[in-house]
Amino acid sequence: MNKEYLIYKLSDEVKNSCKIDKEAFTKFNVKRGLRNDDGSGVLVGLTNIGNVVGYERDANGKLTPTEGKLYYRGYELDDLVSPLLKEKRFGFEEVAFLLLSGQLPDKEELEAFKELLNDNMPLDHRTITHIIELEGSNIMNILARCVLEMYTFDPNPDDISRDNLMRQSIELIAKFPTIIAYAYNIYRHSVQGRSLHIRHPRENLSIAENFLYMMKHENYSELDARMLDLLLIIQAEHGGGNNSTFTVRVTSSTRTDTYSSIAAGIGSLKGPLHGGANIKVINMFHHLKEQIRDWKNVKELDVYLTRMLNKEAYDKTGLIYGIGHAVYTLSDPRAVELKRLAGELAKEKGREDEYEFLKLIEQEGIKCLQEHRGGSKPACANLDFYSGFIYEMIGLPQEIYTPIFAMARIVGWTAHRIEELNFEGRRIIRPAYKNILGELEYTPLDER
Repeated sequence: MNKEYLIYKLSDEVKNSCKIDKEAFTKFNVKRGLRNDDGSGVLVGLTNIGNVVGYERDANGKLTPTEGKLYYRGYELDDLVSPLLKEKRFGFEEVAFLLLSGQLPDKEELEAFKELLNDNMPLDHRTITHIIELEGSNIMNILARCVLEMYTFDPNPDDISRDNLMRQSIELIAKFPTIIAYAYNIYRHSVQGRSLHIRHPRENLSIAENFLYMMKHENYSELDARMLDLLLIIQAEHGGGNNSTFTVRVTSSTRTDTYSSIAAGIGSLKGPLHGGANIKVINMFHHLKEQIRDWKNVKELDVYLTRMLNKEAYDKTGLIYGIGHAVYTLSDPRAVELKRLAGELAKEKGREDEYEFLKLIEQEGIKCLQEHRGGSKPACANLDFYSGFIYEMIGLPQEIYTPIFAMARIVGWTAHRIEELNFEGRRIIRPAYKNILGELEYTPLDER
């Protein structure tokens, strides 16, 4: 049999072998995507790390939409971010300390922690060689492969004691920015034919500053660095139920090594339904800038957004990217923060008109989506709606939008891995799938 035909035949037969009627999920009370019928997530675990609040549930179990709130170790996100904005200081390292330990650091602890991270930012020369050998590859894949390679350099890679988990976590948090910056600069050289610059991290710079230095030398402003720092904080943690963090917890529950578990989380985040959504938003934004002649004309915008929802315009998916969230209803607190930051940065960059247009897309996108749904379910802009615009104003390329998400979320991943391996009564995470095919009688090979 022709091999290409065999592949086609196997693929064609998948249409039947994978077919499961939606009614079967209702019949057997199976929660597709671990989601309840009301859209809330199925409760599968407990945590002390992050808390995502988008609704309230009354005594009868009915959900009531509320303004979104996000808590890191019990502290509301805005309470962590506002002092940093007021004092104009960098805070990602402080938030990393909080998420890993459960406590806010004092000044001495924070300075020591910053020095520890800075000491661990340089890469082993073998890792740099490995990145060069992977030139032109997807940067998320390079990141995952470099993480797996760190296993071979670790003197105690399989040790899951608290001390060793913390050491590994700090090294990963410190090295992610360097890996991503190096990988992009090599990609830029090999794919785009640009000059190759490998800049080593510098002492006495924050992680945000060091990343921009490694990416752009000194071609960035203080506001650029502070905006990136706040983006990292806002994306550092989002509870145990988001897909990539849950992936880390599932794999950690088997007691596999840290590097295998984090590589799995990277693979999850790479998916366009998870970490790549901000690219979808910024591309949609550029499209709308071209299609809408008058950026202040609400009626013209509404007509086009409605066409998008009806799958008649843009990519014909029926989506307005960046609008809607699995948990948040009336507002996403991360989007609220980013909207404020985007406005500040737009003034510095002379892009106020684009910012005002983006805000109008948010306003009308929510309205049009609710009308399209019949007004039954509230919607709000999510994290991705403004993050891509901020990255673009800072001058960062789309190839690293999702890797930057990983650079932030590695803090949450490692915190959840430590918790998964250290709470009492832990068990391997092992849900069930119900088989609905039934029994078949075996047919001998000669009779098929």
